[in-house]
Amino acid sequence: MENTSLSQEEYGFLSKLISIESTGSLPCVDAVCGTLPYGAKPFEALKFVLDDASAAGMRTGIIDNRVGWCEFGPANAELIGIVCHLDVVPAGDGWETDPFSLTLKDGTLYGRGIVDDKGPACAAYFAMKRLLADGFKPAKRIRLILGTDEERTCSCVETYAAKGEIPVFAITPDAEFPVIYAEKGILQVKVLSDGPSRITAKGGSAANMVPASCSCTIDGKEYSAAGKPAHASKPDLGVNAIFEMIRKLDSGSVDYSSSPILSIISDEIAYKESSYYTGCTVSDESGSVTANPSMLCCDGDGESLVIDVRCPVSYSMNDIVSNIARLAAPYELTVEVLNKMDPLYKPRDLPQIALLTDIWKANMPSYSGYKPEYLSSYTEPVAIGGGTYARHMPNTIAFGIQAPWQEDQCHQANECRALKDFETDIKVLGEAIRELAGRD
Repeated sequence: MENTSLSQEEYGFLSKLISIESTGSLPCVDAVCGTLPYGAKPFEALKFVLDDASAAGMRTGIIDNRVGWCEFGPANAELIGIVCHLDVVPAGDGWETDPFSLTLKDGTLYGRGIVDDKGPACAAYFAMKRLLADGFKPAKRIRLILGTDEERTCSCVETYAAKGEIPVFAITPDAEFPVIYAEKGILQVKVLSDGPSRITAKGGSAANMVPASCSCTIDGKEYSAAGKPAHASKPDLGVNAIFEMIRKLDSGSVDYSSSPILSIISDEIAYKESSYYTGCTVSDESGSVTANPSMLCCDGDGESLVIDVRCPVSYSMNDIVSNIARLAAPYELTVEVLNKMDPLYKPRDLPQIALLTDIWKANMPSYSGYKPEYLSSYTEPVAIGGGTYARHMPNTIAFGIQAPWQEDQCHQANECRALKDFETDIKVLGEAIRELAGRD
């Protein structure tokens, strides 16, 4: 292992957690633990962390095999939370290393989840363990809350919000710096047809990812296209393989007119408008509306296209659903809402926001790629298009963990984190814990 301030124990723990392929799957039954609603692997990741925390002297708990927690501090004191998740999106294509084997190369850590969100979860956990080992006596309890289905439904943390103890204040290091005070609404819809398709097509692996590959068979001939994966909240950072497929078919004068789904995709691309698939170009202080066609399926059961939409906080998601339905109607397609998450908005003058902003400012120079001029560009609270646990857990805001000038790594192939940045993450979260929890 290259030189690192991480202990061998910490590095081994991170490596083991990355190796657990904790993508969500169908429910299953464990002989000891009972029903595992998100499949075996997300629960395995949760159990691994909590077993270690228990051995370290922390109190732990699991709710409905969906979400767990570990904590230390005075048993009856107010609760401060750090909310993370241990599930990950599928690896996808384009990796140069094994996505489920932590690789340290040239000072950079590679592995699925090292940024979203196993790395931040470990940084928070390591910060807690170091504080505990150093004899830190907090005035408040410090609890790390760990969900296992954030990438699909967030029902894990919704279960905690319904059945667990709510922190008086919590952070979720599952986005970027500086402090995030607003999150766009998230809408995932399926546009679909009733009858069987005359073609076969498949593209994309998750609703919240820019699809990395797409293939189809038309009149016995196979076609394929590759893209570049990215988070659906930032579709411009990726290359949509579904779009690339349509462009390839169009350039080859392939007749797919019998497919209403491929036809609407082609027509919407042709307009080259930022409003495609939503029928609007609205924006506000949280940003503009974006749409990412993420999953395509055409087979004997019918045709469907899943679209991920990020909505400005002041705009109606119901209006966007109506717009999509209006666009789909001429193709005899219907629209089904799969997922709908209301936007989040917090007052920018909260004292905790000021505290966390000061911690961020003090540590900015330690992050890779820092330039002094960033002090005037990246120190004010921001709004994002991504969705975090903050909108599902009361009294919670997103704080970190990626510097805003760095390339977004979420859901991308070769997901990575500079080792020095990961070490700074531990320091930043440790400072946040100390300041939010106070001293006894």
